Amino acid sequence: MKIPKNAKRVFHGVMFDVYQWEQAMFDGSKQTFEMMARAPSTDVIAVVDNKIIVLMQEQPTKPLFPSLPGGRVESGSAPLETAKREMSEETGYEAKQWKLLGEWFGASKLYFHESVFIAKNCKKVAGQKLDAGEKIKITFMDFEDFLQLCRNERFTAPLGLKFMMYEALVDSKKKKELMGKIFK
Repeated sequence: MKIPKNAKRVFHGVMFDVYQWEQAMFDGSKQTFEMMARAPSTDVIAVVDNKIIVLMQEQPTKPLFPSLPGGRVESGSAPLETAKREMSEETGYEAKQWKLLGEWFGASKLYFHESVFIAKNCKKVAGQKLDAGEKIKITFMDFEDFLQLCRNERFTAPLGLKFMMYEALVDSKKKKELMGKIFK
């Protein structure tokens, strides 16, 4: 769901904005509706020698959690540009072959554009360049272990990607499709 054109921004934060608008109800009355918007983000399924890079990350407000390389898309940047930059900074890896796996746009009360890219044939070209609030250890997982991550409540990834992973765990056809998208 997108934020209606008649909505007014009532709060502007670093990552979140809050919008309100008058909404006509079925009985003809009106109520104030509200929705949040978050800065867009991107994640990368990075493939190195048939393994997927999974980060073990710690941040000042979060204990250790698994994630994919990625981050917030800054104003004026494109999701793919951000994906490439974030992967390079967080892992030191680069790829020449990139493909969009999917895009999701949040839920009924939170608009949040998320993009997931696949980076194939990744090569280590530099060291990590982490932000002051990041501690990141790079790990590598085979496809089966990667799919199991969707069962880990601490795994931070777009909900749409987690659904794809869950479906692949329970449906062999979906598993083959996802594996083909990532590795072929």
